Amino acid sequence: MSNKRIPSDATRIARRMLADEGRRRFLKGAGLAGLGVLAASSGTLATINDGAKAQGEPIPLGSGVPITGWAAADGIEYKRANEIACDEINAMGGILGRPVEPVFEDTKEMGAPNIIPAFQRLIDRHNVHAIINGYNTGAVTAEYDTIADAGIIYIHHNTDIVHHETVGNDPETYFGVFMGDPAEYWYGPGLLQFLNDLEDSGQYEYPNKKIAIVTGSQNYSVTIAHAIRDNLDKYGWAESLYETVVIPISEWGPTLQKLRDDPPAVIAITHWVPQDLAQFCIQFTPSPTNSLVYMQYGPSLAAFREIGEQHTEGVLYSTVVAALQDEIGNEFGKRYKARFGDAASHLVGALPYDGCHMWAIAAALAGGTGEPGNFEQNQKVADRLRNLIYRGTLGATAWMLPEQAARPYPDATRDPSLGMPHQYLQIQDWKRDPDLIAPSPYETSSFKLPPWIEA
Repeated sequence: MSNKRIPSDATRIARRMLADEGRRRFLKGAGLAGLGVLAASSGTLATINDGAKAQGEPIPLGSGVPITGWAAADGIEYKRANEIACDEINAMGGILGRPVEPVFEDTKEMGAPNIIPAFQRLIDRHNVHAIINGYNTGAVTAEYDTIADAGIIYIHHNTDIVHHETVGNDPETYFGVFMGDPAEYWYGPGLLQFLNDLEDSGQYEYPNKKIAIVTGSQNYSVTIAHAIRDNLDKYGWAESLYETVVIPISEWGPTLQKLRDDPPAVIAITHWVPQDLAQFCIQFTPSPTNSLVYMQYGPSLAAFREIGEQHTEGVLYSTVVAALQDEIGNEFGKRYKARFGDAASHLVGALPYDGCHMWAIAAALAGGTGEPGNFEQNQKVADRLRNLIYRGTLGATAWMLPEQAARPYPDATRDPSLGMPHQYLQIQDWKRDPDLIAPSPYETSSFKLPPWIEA
């Protein structure tokens, strides 16, 4: 019997997508070049408005976010980000002189039964012209039909490979649906390349080439785990453990025992809830293995460090949805914390913040926004948006077409001006924000040996 692993559906989608992407860009490049708009910053909107003052009837901008429930820590930041973005947009003249007013509905525990009614209220009750979110989980693109029926713009950050299939297979129906970050699939091969680069650059020498993969049961986590697993051979790694834990999880003892029985060079945990990951650190560090610990997304939230404290120092994680530690990202962080307090997480708020500004620029270029049912005007907005290259707090947003999803750098493009950076960060001091250690040219610090690793 062959030991060759059959690629997962996510892997096949991504491979086909890359092949098609190059061909489409070659065939359409000349036509798009004349339409492309480079937004070095949101100040572009002020230039378009040409001194107009935001006044008159507000344009309602919707957001369905988990203000309550298990993801409220994220939802609160998304709400804050929409508020500060709308204020900044209005300070630059709004959208051709009309102010933008944020409207919120709570998606609670998320999933289709909560997300779809929240979106329907935004459309029917508040008459929103667009919906811009961080993430919502559990609907698996079911809310796209609600958006398509209303004919409005929807920018989300669900980080879901299923988006590519849904929008890519029917771009006409889902013309207004954009995923403002790359799909979760890219975390898999991206991690393996990062690990190899770490050794190739002389920053770390692995005791072996084994990876333990620990995932939760949610589709997001499983897709990333499969993407790591399916690419192990290609990058020269071997699997020592593949474990699915029941979530939420606070007791990591059984998993830790398996890790200690066969210590890997890297422990990759694709479950992402910060409080669960903090508990892993607390229970791991008293008797650690000689392994790097990589986690998914959760360490970007302050709650992870607040719960795990010094036990989190040395942890690696990656994200494509965090404000960069550069001039644009740092200035945004200062404004954000000045308004909402030092404990506010601008790294998380950056998602809808960039989405709001991109939408406002595209709408101004299109001659204005469209209310629900105004398909013609919103198709113009969508056309301007898909041809926009926007440089914001997350880096550069340039769209894969027809999927209308952000491209990752360096995973899908080697040009940092045409891809959202797949950031690798490390908790080096739990009392401050994580250090960005890759990719170049965005890094602001270097990899540091975790305190539990034997020198």
